[in-house]
Amino acid sequence: MKKPASLPHETLRQRFGFDVFRPGQEAVITHLLAGRSSLAVFPTGSGKSLCYQLPALLLEGLTVVVSPLIALMKDQTDFLQARGIAAARLDSTLSREAFEAIQDALRARTLKLLYVAPERFSNERFLARLKTLKIDLLVIDEAHCISEWGHNFRPDYLKLARLSRELHVGRVLALTATATPAVAQDICKAFAIEPAAHVHTGFYRPNLTLRATACAPDKRLSVLLERLRTRLKGPAIVYVTLQKTAETVASALAKAGYPAEAYHAGMEPEAREAVQNRFMAGDDTVVVATIAFGMGIDKANIRSVYHYNLPKSIENYAQEIGRAGRDGKPSQCEILAAGEDLTVLENFTYGDTPTKESLRDLLKELLDGRKTGAIFDVSTYDLSGRHDIRQLVVSTALTYLELNGLIAATSPFYTTYQWKFHRAPADVLARFDPDRRTFLQKLFGLAKVGRIWNSVELAVAAEALGGERERIVKALSYLEEKGDLELQVAGVRQGYRVVSTPGDLATIWRDLCERFATREKSDLQRSAAVTALLADKGCLVRRLLGYFGEEHGRDCGHCGPCAGAPPVTLARPQPELDLPAAALANLRAQHPAALRATRQVTRFLCGIPAPALTKAKLTRHPAFGSASHVPFAHVAAAVKALS
Repeated sequence: MKKPASLPHETLRQRFGFDVFRPGQEAVITHLLAGRSSLAVFPTGSGKSLCYQLPALLLEGLTVVVSPLIALMKDQTDFLQARGIAAARLDSTLSREAFEAIQDALRARTLKLLYVAPERFSNERFLARLKTLKIDLLVIDEAHCISEWGHNFRPDYLKLARLSRELHVGRVLALTATATPAVAQDICKAFAIEPAAHVHTGFYRPNLTLRATACAPDKRLSVLLERLRTRLKGPAIVYVTLQKTAETVASALAKAGYPAEAYHAGMEPEAREAVQNRFMAGDDTVVVATIAFGMGIDKANIRSVYHYNLPKSIENYAQEIGRAGRDGKPSQCEILAAGEDLTVLENFTYGDTPTKESLRDLLKELLDGRKTGAIFDVSTYDLSGRHDIRQLVVSTALTYLELNGLIAATSPFYTTYQWKFHRAPADVLARFDPDRRTFLQKLFGLAKVGRIWNSVELAVAAEALGGERERIVKALSYLEEKGDLELQVAGVRQGYRVVSTPGDLATIWRDLCERFATREKSDLQRSAAVTALLADKGCLVRRLLGYFGEEHGRDCGHCGPCAGAPPVTLARPQPELDLPAAALANLRAQHPAALRATRQVTRFLCGIPAPALTKAKLTRHPAFGSASHVPFAHVAAAVKALS
């Protein structure tokens, strides 16, 4: 239904307290209210959220926002609820009571915005609930994750396009701050977004001063201390690559008198949240963090962003510096560049690529002997452990098989349902007619009864009850809605259907190997692009914008090169590698599953965790990471020579 042109402006003033739209916002909102899907490519901190929050109030149905960032979901729902807007988030941190309140609001159709993580769409109960609702708008935040060739491809995102069609979504809004022209084209193709509905406001931030300085690794800390001493007064973020670097640098800064703390994925969630809260509340605090910090954090007065290590890609760099100066005031961003960082970045890239042997065995398990139309299901966790492939990479391999038309995802489901009664079973059963009562009695009788929880394996229960799996799920969900019991689920599995019987697994295997090799090469080129950006002459800002397909038309006049700073040429060190041949051979003989292939051994020596290494407890071995300072390809060549 079309809305009068004045209504968005009235809503902007009355519900959000703003008099005018920021650049690009009104164009996106106009497309959405006209029923058209849209892609908004806006710089970090430029008001992407309003592009869906405002239309959500003017559309009749529900707006579902997909975001990988719990911090963003919490900030946004707090903001909306403070303005009297019915918004909620579903994530792993919610209490049971909060979860049930959201379910009640969905049933009552009183919720306007629901924030969820992409993994939530692997929940069959959640999908079943969505199918009963009118979803007028589906919002995909961090939409670059949908592109296979983007800097942060996530298989869960690729499935959102199919799900949007299955759920009969009214329109889609894709949001990102970092999309090259090729990635933007992928997004538009996936969601059938017309060229006119692709709104790109430009990345230029005139208040940011960008610099890069060549640093020897042993001098980098002293350079950072000097920068902090002379920095613009205000909060600062120092980005590092490794968790241990975050700890050591934060400790050194604290000893020097700065209010600095570390933040990384290895910390307990409560500790991370405490660090984040102190940073948000402080006016001069410093966080030394891995790349996860800052995503979705809306703190306007960050004055400085330092990259103690090289950013992983130009896209990551653009995202991370975009967290500075959101209030429009002058802010500084500097890379402290050392050639040693290239080895660390490249080694992690190599670590994501599975061995050819692992891919072959995975493919055999998935497809060997299956006929067209066959239905099967898998656990990516189990497949990861069996074939020594990281779980995300297993999901990517399954996605490639979908893209090749060999399999199609059906419904995800849980293997086990657990419940504890809130009412006596006899009282529950007494409310139902004889047929339903008999069904529930049989179901309850199949359960393994614990001290508190009852549990059933759904496959076993469904077979015993005549194959009525869906009826079991509906019945238990209904009883939970009525307050008769509380449910828990476990053992998620993804269902698939064979679309086309593979005639030659060897051909498919070679194709998979080639795709992963191409991804590896693409990621390495992405790291090399950072080096090239720093080494080239001319305005740094202008070249950065050019990477994203934007011609600024002039030099910025205020970046390091514009101020006369020389290009930064990184010299990669050539460290010596001395492999203890006999000890390594003995270790491989003791752990054939974990150290069979050259790439597996190289991961071990370079300190790159893998499922088989973790299972064999080899990540605790003294030699784990003993060659982390050496390029992966050099280590691999040395290992191969010993074989």
